[in-house]
Amino acid sequence: MKTTLDLPDDLLIEAKTLAARRKTTLKAIVEHALRREIRPAAGLDNPDPEKFEVGPLGYLVIKRQPGSPPVTLEMIRAIQDEIDEEDFQKAMRPNGQ
Repeated sequence: MKTTLDLPDDLLIEAKTLAARRKTTLKAIVEHALRREIRPAAGLDNPDPEKFEVGPLGYLVIKRQPGSPPVTLEMIRAIQDEIDEEDFQKAMRPNGQ
């Protein structure tokens, strides 16, 4: 199905850049992001229970250990990039193996 999205220029540029780095299409990036966003919380895989927990809204939340430094946006982005890359590599394997 075709649809039209009105995205901020900077977001579109980032998405196209990511697609090029991953040698895939913008469509694949958008589809992957939407599927990840709407996946039910019950089906949510916790990649590292030592670092994450599923929060009350069904999203992964970083566990903060007492005495540890505050979680920054850069830390969150780095973790999300790592998870996205793992998901992408998994999706690119034949039969999802």
